Amino acid sequence: MNIAYVYPWDVVGDPSAAARIASLGVEAVALAASYHSARVVTPHHPAHRVLEATHSAFYLPVRPSAWGRLVPASPGWTTADSWLRARDALGEAGLKVLAWTVLTHNSWLGSRNPDLVVRNAFHGPYPHALCPAHDDVLDYCQRLVREIVTAGEPDGIVLEACGPMGYGHQSPHEKTAGADWTGVHQDLLSLCFCAACADRYPAGTLEAVRAAVDGSPTSMADALGDLHDQVRDVRVALSAGLRERVLPACGELPITLHANPDPWATGAFAALPAGDPRAHVLVGSCWGDPVTDAGRLGALGALAAEGQRVGAYVLALPPRPADPGVLAEHLRIYGKAGAQEFHLYHAGLASPARLDALREALARQ
Repeated sequence: MNIAYVYPWDVVGDPSAAARIASLGVEAVALAASYHSARVVTPHHPAHRVLEATHSAFYLPVRPSAWGRLVPASPGWTTADSWLRARDALGEAGLKVLAWTVLTHNSWLGSRNPDLVVRNAFHGPYPHALCPAHDDVLDYCQRLVREIVTAGEPDGIVLEACGPMGYGHQSPHEKTAGADWTGVHQDLLSLCFCAACADRYPAGTLEAVRAAVDGSPTSMADALGDLHDQVRDVRVALSAGLRERVLPACGELPITLHANPDPWATGAFAALPAGDPRAHVLVGSCWGDPVTDAGRLGALGALAAEGQRVGAYVLALPPRPADPGVLAEHLRIYGKAGAQEFHLYHAGLASPARLDALREALARQ
């Protein structure tokens, strides 16, 4: 199965969008229902070429009765019902429509509710990152999924950021490269010490993390020593607790979960080191070195329950070349590693040449 990822504004106002997407050779579309802020290009749209999604938004009408403390924002750059309008257009083209749902990545809500965001060991807040240790955040995510299922009536749901976000964030004018922090440093700075998280760790964790950030640890085990296993278990439990709230809210819909077998993972692909049989598809990121990405897919496959599929989240944008041969080879590698679905990013952002390359690469499979 092939799934193209798109935004509602890629479809609304463009009468040719649905047919163009269907011509790629996909059976379904992951259509953003809840998404973070972004500055995007729209190279195919008849009315605009650059669009600024200035804040995290919900792309179905916001009904006040559906929400608790946290209420998502409506967009100002497309219609409040843009998801519904795009869903209908895509459905008329014979495509299944999955609700692409970003959960804890929400700078609009985080900046307005600083008590609910991830805070690092130096008490620095990450406004883009709602911390799922807070019941208000769990309640919001559960309501978000329930509202999408009820009001959107999608054919399935795709859950992104189904766990805590962390240090990594592509924010405007990012100025973080000069510290020369390694991946271990970034994992340490992704550990949350907000009011709901701090007491979950064993004694001495805060001090150990602070010292390690200013040192040269070679791994999380090196950084945390005897505390490693307990801290890891706390981290993994945050993602597991969020799944306990949102997966039942999906009802009978097929669930696609963006996941990472790494227990220290944060961000769009949350930690899933022990798997979860309730999801129908486990999707791994394939935006880096294809061999490394294939290893991640293989690890997800090893965690998959009987009948559970593995998907590859395939980048068709730079730095990938607009070359059908290269893309086809990547798909072959991912398929050999166990991918049964290709999740293609991104049918709205890709140039005409990139869409042609993607169309040809899929046809070769």
